[in-house]
Amino acid sequence: MPGVERRDVLRMSAVAGATGALTLSGVSFARAADGSEKSRTVKGHLPTGAPDFVYLPVDVPSGVREIEVAYTYDKPSVPEGTKENALDIGVFDERGTALGGRGFRGWSGGARDRFTISAEKATPGYLAGPVRAGTWHIALGPYTVAPQGMDYEVTVTLRYGPPGTTPRPVHPPERARGRGRAWYRGDCHLHTVYSDGKRTPAQAAAAAREAGLDFIATTEHNTTSGHGAWEGLWDEEFLILCGEEITTRNGHVVALGTDPGRFFDWRYRAGEDRFPRFARQVRRAGGLVVPAHPNCPFVGCQWKFGYAEADAIEVWNGPWTTDDELAVAAWDNMLTAPPQGRGPVPAMGNSDAHAEPQKVGLPQTVVLAEDLSRQALLEGIRAGRSYIAESSEISLSLTAHSGHGEHAGIGERLAVRPEAEVTVRLEVSGAPAGATARLLTDEGEMFAAAVSDKPLEWRTTASLAPYVRAEIRHRPPVGSPPDLPGAMAAMTNPVWLGHREG
Repeated sequence: MPGVERRDVLRMSAVAGATGALTLSGVSFARAADGSEKSRTVKGHLPTGAPDFVYLPVDVPSGVREIEVAYTYDKPSVPEGTKENALDIGVFDERGTALGGRGFRGWSGGARDRFTISAEKATPGYLAGPVRAGTWHIALGPYTVAPQGMDYEVTVTLRYGPPGTTPRPVHPPERARGRGRAWYRGDCHLHTVYSDGKRTPAQAAAAAREAGLDFIATTEHNTTSGHGAWEGLWDEEFLILCGEEITTRNGHVVALGTDPGRFFDWRYRAGEDRFPRFARQVRRAGGLVVPAHPNCPFVGCQWKFGYAEADAIEVWNGPWTTDDELAVAAWDNMLTAPPQGRGPVPAMGNSDAHAEPQKVGLPQTVVLAEDLSRQALLEGIRAGRSYIAESSEISLSLTAHSGHGEHAGIGERLAVRPEAEVTVRLEVSGAPAGATARLLTDEGEMFAAAVSDKPLEWRTTASLAPYVRAEIRHRPPVGSPPDLPGAMAAMTNPVWLGHREG
């Protein structure tokens, strides 16, 4: 049976969404004989306006083999339009809770109601390793709190015995054989059972191969525990990148292609001006900073940190919806007015698939890379040498040519005089029936035609079009307003025209 029960009732300002953290009074355990276990239960109440994180200290003695944490919370009825209770959970070990995550040992958000950690193994989302003596902290994240507040209960169980040995994780290689310089298809935002997904890594890899992908990235919410879960699932034609979806209260960002095992903290809001520090950490770990689904309407999902630190923007997330339309429009606006001190930010698209029937590879980013390697793929994405397609059936080629033989492709620049005539050529294969091709510049749509087997051509000058990008749109639904485009089937990053300023 659980041990001593204590009830903590927190008296705080009723300001919804209060930032910061609160540390409760802790629970302690004494040493015990090998093979035994001890439990303690804490009950408490969080009012509306609870801080983003509430820490429960647990004094762990020496001689502990395994720690288990289980929790519950109430979900009372709420008025229509009001958010109900939602409480996330994670844990930090004896190294502490300081921002940066030195003591981080795992996070499952709201996906699980219990977890265990030992040297030999850990629940998905958590990191195996010794349960060392010292003060651990259970991290509670009151994501939304009902008007009545939230009653919660946390039970901590320690099991005593020899610590065991932590297996060394096997991480994916950074390079596959591939096809040399080629267009490679990938999905760089995926979830499995190692955060809030339902697919196992094996199921996700199988779905990616079925979708015709050459590479994927593992990007679990606020944890790296999945980086070592893909052993045997890569080969010479299929590459797996590591990463993390940093899931803050003011938007999500994919740390893409980072060093295996490298964790990035999420416990801050946009007003605290801490994000640049972690963006630099992502780049030092070899990765890209990619704000995800920036216009997603869900709580905490809309991107509030700006784009000065972005290496690319995920403008298309999963099946095409209104928030993707808004994201593409906002991205297009930034092509000629990029964040201060930097150039235009490329677009990319990913599935963010969690479970069936969500499709891995809907959409996918198709990257021109020197080879199928982590470095080459990230260089291609950062340079904008890519396009987005709803499936591997669709292929695009967008090029610009001058009268003197110069040419440029997606993500490249055709360096010509402002008055020089430029021919833009779009080739499409595998487009859906009734699809329309659009060519857009800084003035908007300048050319549109039905997709056919023949290349489409349009002529302009660099003075009239600093860039040209292409969209392939489905036929609009019957009854749609005039001139409203259909759902996106594919889109490119720009081809740039004219000499670069400065």
